[in-house]
Amino acid sequence: MAHKLTTCTFCGVGCGLYLETSGNQVVGVYPSVSHPTNQGRICVRGWHVHEVASSPDRLKTPLLRNNGKLHEVSWDEALGFIASRFAEIRREHGPNALAFLNSPRCSNEESYLLQKFARAVIGTNNVHHGTGVYSNNSINVLLDMIGVPASTNSIAELAQSEVIVVDGVDLARRLPTIGGAVIRAKLGGAKLIVVGTRRHRVAESADLFLQIKPGTETLLYGAIAKVIVDRGLMKLPFIKERCSEYEAFLAAIRDYDLLRAAEGCGVSPSLIEAAALAYGGARSATLLFSTSMEDRTRDSIRCVVNLALLTGNLGKRGAGLFALSEQNNLQGVCDVGMLPDRLPGYHSVANSTAREAIEAVWEAKIPSEPGLGSRALLTHRGHGKVKALWLSRYDPANTVFLGDVAEQLRQLDLVVVQHLFMTESSEYAHVVLPTTAFGEEEVTFTSTDRRIQLVERVVDPPAGLTSAWEQIVKLAQLMGANWKYSSAREVMEEIGQVVPFYSGASYENLAREYGRQWPCTKDRPLGTKFLFGENREDRPFKFVAVSKPAPAAPVPEEFPLTLVFGNSLYYWNQNVLVRHSETLKREYRILMLDYPDGFVELNPDDAKQFGIRDGKKVRLCAAGASSVATARVTAEIRSGTIFVPHFMREVEREILGASGDSRRLVQVRAQKETA
Repeated sequence: MAHKLTTCTFCGVGCGLYLETSGNQVVGVYPSVSHPTNQGRICVRGWHVHEVASSPDRLKTPLLRNNGKLHEVSWDEALGFIASRFAEIRREHGPNALAFLNSPRCSNEESYLLQKFARAVIGTNNVHHGTGVYSNNSINVLLDMIGVPASTNSIAELAQSEVIVVDGVDLARRLPTIGGAVIRAKLGGAKLIVVGTRRHRVAESADLFLQIKPGTETLLYGAIAKVIVDRGLMKLPFIKERCSEYEAFLAAIRDYDLLRAAEGCGVSPSLIEAAALAYGGARSATLLFSTSMEDRTRDSIRCVVNLALLTGNLGKRGAGLFALSEQNNLQGVCDVGMLPDRLPGYHSVANSTAREAIEAVWEAKIPSEPGLGSRALLTHRGHGKVKALWLSRYDPANTVFLGDVAEQLRQLDLVVVQHLFMTESSEYAHVVLPTTAFGEEEVTFTSTDRRIQLVERVVDPPAGLTSAWEQIVKLAQLMGANWKYSSAREVMEEIGQVVPFYSGASYENLAREYGRQWPCTKDRPLGTKFLFGENREDRPFKFVAVSKPAPAAPVPEEFPLTLVFGNSLYYWNQNVLVRHSETLKREYRILMLDYPDGFVELNPDDAKQFGIRDGKKVRLCAAGASSVATARVTAEIRSGTIFVPHFMREVEREILGASGDSRRLVQVRAQKETA
């Protein structure tokens, strides 16, 4: 038996673990006791992450569609076909007729090369990660207000926080290791405040649980800021020395009223005031929110950042903002440029100075017009402009809930899928390229606390199978590019040239200890414990004035319940990797034994009022639409709401229609279904 330290790639936490191998097979996993992120703990996904690679359903040979069916072909034939069709489509329709989407599960190296291929070889900025299709990503808000598109502190620092606010994310289900760190911090004396519409397991342990009405986050945080200002808890020296736009922020905050905000949020004013006093009075307070907040507006994220600035909770241990990534490399794919409007390192594509610097490294021109994002590409087919789509480890036909993605894929002239398995999207692919699995390649990932880590190669991939980044290199060469990468290590060296805050993240440095947190530069290769020191010399932090939201429309008597669409607590049951691990499949489909046709969730008080029993059919009626589903009666849901998990596609289609309507809150009534 051999044991190799590596990094888990299932979610954004980036836990350290050891893989146990026998021959050329991974046979077991156990956690690293000394890794600073997980300290000897891993979740059920980490314990069984190795099962995916040994699944008998793995793809091992390229597939090419001929006469309507996919057939096994050689690598030369598959890549040659793609190169020929790409060149033909670009010639006939221009470079913006091609688009490239990947999953936040892709490594830094393959993500970097995919966006470089799109920009330098094809000539388009139509690149994006799949998460962008359904979330209001916080990147632009964080860049604008604090200058850094990421979490400001390390997960291990949660133990040093006096107050921890968890906003809108079920840590126990989505990021269990962080959930455990939060609970241990509470047991160690930290005050825990949870904000959200759902009563999840971490909320059960909270000192204060603010179970708000859906869509009222901006109102809540504005009211909290108002209490902090009224009580004089703002950190004026920090604000004066390090922040701008404070007066405009202050003028907007004066419009908020605690009692009216409490009424609008559905939370008692005493709870809001208690939360404000706890957060504002703490010497170190941390606020954790998800970057996959489907229902959230940018204003609500701005309010979160405003609170951290108002109380001086940046630039010190145990205080900061955690922009949590549930996908294992969402931070990394954004860092290296998988964004339609930003180059590697987050420079705008319109920034000529930044473009020229990267062009000098690439020896190729970069287009200056922003590309189409994943939502536009998948829900509107790029307004008819896009003819070819590359999907790397990404299955939008299964995961995207807006519009009819399958129909959009069906209409494209060329769909290329890179994946471990056949997926729903593969059913519409013209070419399917198999990829390597966890433990079969040496690449890097960047976790939710900015930690760039190596994932070691501990076994050989199946015969003939190559890494996704190698496939992209070969395709670029077929299309005339002079790419000479011979290892992922060389790709990371180039990333360090193009992305300055990765410049010290050589494989040699990453192999020491447990990776490096960026900024990891050549002059500071050890990274940073937290981003903002006392002698910060670059531009100041920036408040953003957020106007008080208009009062919500009265709830119509005919439709007294708010229908909320989002990721279920149990959404992992739909994950393609989970579905190819026997252990994880059993673990995450337990609930489906009781609800084999899926479910919608409602509060016991509402169920009693409408005469609806758990496990029975319920008809949801909106204005001009209705749908039938099985009811799951649970106190996790706030009274007055019905929650529809995204895997309940038929309900979404029938209520919202197949038009790609982005509304997430719909008024409905519920009634027993007698048919």
